[in-house]
Amino acid sequence: MKISNKLETNMQRFEKLLRPDINFDVVYRVIRVGGRNACIYFIDGFTKDDTLLRILQSFGSIKPEAMPDTAHEFSKLYLPYGEIGLETEEDLLVTQLLSGVPCMLIDGYEQAFTIDCRTYPARGVSEPEKDKVLRGSRDGFVETLVFNTALIRRRIRDPKMRVEIMNAGESSHTDIAICYMDGRVDEDLLAKIKGRIEKLHVDALTMNQESLAECIYPHKWYNPFPKFRFSERPDTAAASILEGNIIILVDNSPSAMILPSSIFDIIEEADDYYFPPITGTYLRLSRMLIFFLTLFLTPLWLLFMQNPGWIPEWLAFIQVTDDVHVALIFQLLILEFAIDGLRLAAVNTPSMLTTPLSVIAGIVLGEYSVKSGWFNSETMLYMAFVTIANYSQTSFELGYALKFMRVMLLLLTAFFNLWGFIAGTVISVLCLIFNKTIAGKSYIYPLVPFSFSELKKRLVRNRLPHEEKRES
Repeated sequence: MKISNKLETNMQRFEKLLRPDINFDVVYRVIRVGGRNACIYFIDGFTKDDTLLRILQSFGSIKPEAMPDTAHEFSKLYLPYGEIGLETEEDLLVTQLLSGVPCMLIDGYEQAFTIDCRTYPARGVSEPEKDKVLRGSRDGFVETLVFNTALIRRRIRDPKMRVEIMNAGESSHTDIAICYMDGRVDEDLLAKIKGRIEKLHVDALTMNQESLAECIYPHKWYNPFPKFRFSERPDTAAASILEGNIIILVDNSPSAMILPSSIFDIIEEADDYYFPPITGTYLRLSRMLIFFLTLFLTPLWLLFMQNPGWIPEWLAFIQVTDDVHVALIFQLLILEFAIDGLRLAAVNTPSMLTTPLSVIAGIVLGEYSVKSGWFNSETMLYMAFVTIANYSQTSFELGYALKFMRVMLLLLTAFFNLWGFIAGTVISVLCLIFNKTIAGKSYIYPLVPFSFSELKKRLVRNRLPHEEKRES
């Protein structure tokens, strides 16, 4: 519905829509501007009071004969504030108001003024708990969208960088920012993503980026390997933009979604580029080796335990020395689920109790569980390594994908011995091969299709990727 040129009519509509008599945080003030009645609406807690006060004080000097005929002329003459807009649609005006933008209606004008002097409650841009680095910047994304785009703009001072704003959710109207470099981005992929966001018909993005990810790419649920890379580091997001990737920021979410992402992109970390090439290469290769050990260590050990004759003499020490009271496969599975239980307990444990409870859990599940006969010390050792190795990956999604593949390998090995191990390995490889990025390309490129030069860049940290892109 269009904004009326009669203030009384507009106020009656807003009374029904916003119900300021019920909503205590919806505030409106009727004032006089140049001899005309006017009304300003704002949400308490979202407005910079000092800025709004100075704007309202400036209206006191406007004389009736100086009032222009159009709202556009009024904004040019008497609203010198930087972020001023004109709105004619009632629905769009209400959406902006509920986003925190104060809106002003003046009798006689068919357009409303939007004065973007909003401010959001926000925490500091401190280093994220998950994406920590040994060296480098210590800032991180927060839940406020405009702060996150500013952190990226601070690192990329190029006029070719684009930050497009969109929104999704019929009730939430969640702001979504798409960041990319003009001339480097895949235009087809960009058009596809924007088209899918525009066609979203959801009530709200309740889980922020995860809700958006499942909407724009409804992939096959039974393939657990992640299709998106998430990062809470602005330096990682800026480097990805310079490489030609697309960054999606969602309001109320402190992380960036990086598209497209292959398995090699997800394994990478910021530390690879904050150290000299030889150190960065070592860290990258170590992480890839741990990737395979996390997946195959316990299934391979179980296979050897089921076939002791296959163990070479130099590996004889890996055999279980004590009596086995509970089958090894059940020990491994129980520990897999027990570790997840401890992880969930740690998340919900008050910080002041984290250390004593961790000590108690370590003693009970370590020493006493072995003495009781439930677990053997070798099983505890290998599962402890797998648990710690999982934290070498910054991606939670990748860590759980490896866990699901490992549990499948354990079950197949326990039931079908060598053939089960081979079948589980083949299934794991096929899950990687037949997985696709959101751009429809290979998930394990440059292995499939093979490209030696690109594979070398993935394995050996030579120069910063955006520097190579610039020179090419």
